[in-house]
Amino acid sequence: MALAMVGWMGILWALGGYFRWPRPLVWGLIVVSYLAGLGLQMTVPQGEPGGWALFGGLAALAGLYAFGLARLKARMVPQPDPAPRPTGLFRDAELERYTRHIVLRELGGPGQRKLKEAKVLVVGAGGLGSPALLYLAAAGVGTLGVIDADRVDNSNLQRQIIHRDGTIGLPKVQSAAEALRALNPFVAVRPYERALTEEMAGELFAQYDVILDGTDNFATRYLSNSAAVAQGKPLISGALAQWEGQISVFDPAEGGPCYECIFPEAPAPGLAPSCAEAGVVAALPGVIGSMMALEAIKQITGAGHVTRGEMLIYDGLYGESRKIKLSPRAGCAVCGALENR
Repeated sequence: MALAMVGWMGILWALGGYFRWPRPLVWGLIVVSYLAGLGLQMTVPQGEPGGWALFGGLAALAGLYAFGLARLKARMVPQPDPAPRPTGLFRDAELERYTRHIVLRELGGPGQRKLKEAKVLVVGAGGLGSPALLYLAAAGVGTLGVIDADRVDNSNLQRQIIHRDGTIGLPKVQSAAEALRALNPFVAVRPYERALTEEMAGELFAQYDVILDGTDNFATRYLSNSAAVAQGKPLISGALAQWEGQISVFDPAEGGPCYECIFPEAPAPGLAPSCAEAGVVAALPGVIGSMMALEAIKQITGAGHVTRGEMLIYDGLYGESRKIKLSPRAGCAVCGALENR
């Protein structure tokens, strides 16, 4: 009887390994089998429950020892360093991963190295931040920061493609970090689970080369703009409404306008409804967010022409796009005092 039960437990263990059952399920089936065997030994005549109880006690002690040892080892393992990874030569796997970049005349090896050494901060891990983060990670940007105070909600999944059904309830930055590390293990990810505040914006922005603003509220947009101008960082800004999106690179340090030059005041309540109020088509954030990532790639590598001093407006409903010229505004309270005016 005892040998038969031990054999059955071994079969359960083998089946769990073969079919990749969750470990808790396998152990649960084994414990149920043991308890059934113990109960059977206690009820049948001439049973030997004492031996089964001793066997169970020894197994429990062994399990507790293994669990404690695993916890001790986990505490001794160094935690991942959030600091940027050392730059240098590419590994073979990276060269193969980025080969489509390296063969581009405008990028090549030097451009890919610039991407690897770059640090980009994305403000907001929502509709615009999701595709921007994914494509920046795929492109090989060496250090990606993402700041957001929200948690993943079921209503986000219609457009925020970096999150999954299984991450509902998690902080958005945690969900995003998991997706980015799974996509490209050569990228260092820095998640900041907090709201952007005036007290910490300057210090945070100073650690990055390029800032992407994918938020959906004007208070954060104005704060991102003022902090980026103060630190001399280019700000790539995107916005969405229903079927239409817009993107621009605000970089007063290079002679362009800042966000407040173009929008000196936030619109009155009700004139610019949020996506939750007015709706937004699912694929539109992907279009504009991908454009934001592309502008960041060009900004970092020097390839092509960035939309500095311009605004690209895309109408998804009719498949049309247009550009408008943007100029610095004299007397701007944020960037008007810069010497290169």
